[in-house]
Amino acid sequence: MTGKGHGHGHGHGHGHGHRSVDRVDTALESSRKGMRALVVSFAALFATALAQAVLVALTGSVALLGDTVHNFADALTSVPLAIAFVLGRRAASRRFTYGLGRAEDLAGVAVVLVIAASAVYAGWESVRGLLDPHPVRHLWVVAAAGAIGFLGNELVARYRIRVGREIGSAALVADGLHARTDGFTSLAVVLGGAGVALGFPLADPLVGLGMTAAILFVLRDAAAEVFGRLLDAVDPASVDLARHAAERVEGVVRAERVRMRWTGHVLRAELAIAVDAGLSVAQGHHIAHEVERHLKRAVPRLAAVTVHTEPATAPA
Repeated sequence: MTGKGHGHGHGHGHGHGHRSVDRVDTALESSRKGMRALVVSFAALFATALAQAVLVALTGSVALLGDTVHNFADALTSVPLAIAFVLGRRAASRRFTYGLGRAEDLAGVAVVLVIAASAVYAGWESVRGLLDPHPVRHLWVVAAAGAIGFLGNELVARYRIRVGREIGSAALVADGLHARTDGFTSLAVVLGGAGVALGFPLADPLVGLGMTAAILFVLRDAAAEVFGRLLDAVDPASVDLARHAAERVEGVVRAERVRMRWTGHVLRAELAIAVDAGLSVAQGHHIAHEVERHLKRAVPRLAAVTVHTEPATAPA
């Protein structure tokens, strides 16, 4: 077999078109599951935040106001993610040859911006509460609102995380973890009400500042996840897994230059394999196809593999 760098992009032709259809069907089903999770979680969080908003008007709690705003913002993060899932269903075109799966990464940026905006607003309201304190009424209602916020967020968090892991969407998992953190900050509202009840009126805005700090920690983690995706960060363990899977294929002397990137919630991989220089093109093609098959079976969420075959005598 001659010619270094002879590439094979299997599953898109060469008699394997039915496997491409299977992958398209799987991707569409993943998007449908993601959309269901977003719609259900949006409705649940919106109802939770609406119930809290009514209680804010009744109690005048600054901490509860900050938590309510954050829950509204958390519900709204479903919108850009839903748009991204819709765009990700579109087929590749001559202009967008890899499709529009990267829209999910852009949606992640929108989620980060919404989280940042909610942190700024919650912090501003807490500072106002410290500078111009006012009484918090109906403390038992504040405690009930905090419990409502926790339950609503925890249910949404479990659902988003489960579906996100099932379909391989880091953005959906991150949004679920965000909701879980919101749930615990909702419990902090109860602490603010308890502080006021014990005769410390500044406890309410101080708890609001504490929630602002918690939101900033969530913002840091979410930004690291989102911008890591934008810079094509992948789990090094997945790269090692792909290399080892390729080298277990009969006829592969070594595998090298393994590269992977996320496109939405699916992985793409590219690697080079060294094979016996005396093999025919057909034999090299067969080995490359086996490498593709082994990688897709070994690496979760791997949807496309490009395999370059090289003669084993070529320099590394």
